[in-house]
Amino acid sequence: MMDTGREPVEVAEDAAPMEMLLALFTAHGWACEATSDDELTGEIPGSWTTYQLRAVWRREDQVLQLLCLPEVRVPDDKKRAAYELMAMVNEQMWLGHFDIWSQGGVLLYRHGLLVGDEGMLSLSVAQMAVESAVSECDRFYPAFQFVLWGDKSPREALSAALVDAHGEA
Repeated sequence: MMDTGREPVEVAEDAAPMEMLLALFTAHGWACEATSDDELTGEIPGSWTTYQLRAVWRREDQVLQLLCLPEVRVPDDKKRAAYELMAMVNEQMWLGHFDIWSQGGVLLYRHGLLVGDEGMLSLSVAQMAVESAVSECDRFYPAFQFVLWGDKSPREALSAALVDAHGEA
């Protein structure tokens, strides 16, 4: 889990996904806004940058989709290398995956949670999902920067990023 420097949030029971996420963000002091009944956006500080987190609730499917955006745009001349790196990064992941939006070339982390028939989300699952999104973005942010701005090959970038991450642990 990510060390936020704050005590864990105390919530008595499970809650509707957007309510739980709003409570989680508020308790941690993270900026957030409910843009509709089924969507929330917020900002969470990471190790490398501040991430924009979007949560979208699909009631009909009982699925909560989390998108974490590290404010990285992939220029056209780097897309091939970025896609190659993204494929290697996704092989390393157990939950979620990275993607590059076709409109605008924005890099993002995406994870969908099946909430269940009751449509309720526990605090522990909400906190784990948000912290996992930020942790994965922090883990691979340097690799994407190495490819996009450091002119490293995807393999070199991933190796350098994983060595750096292991050295800091």
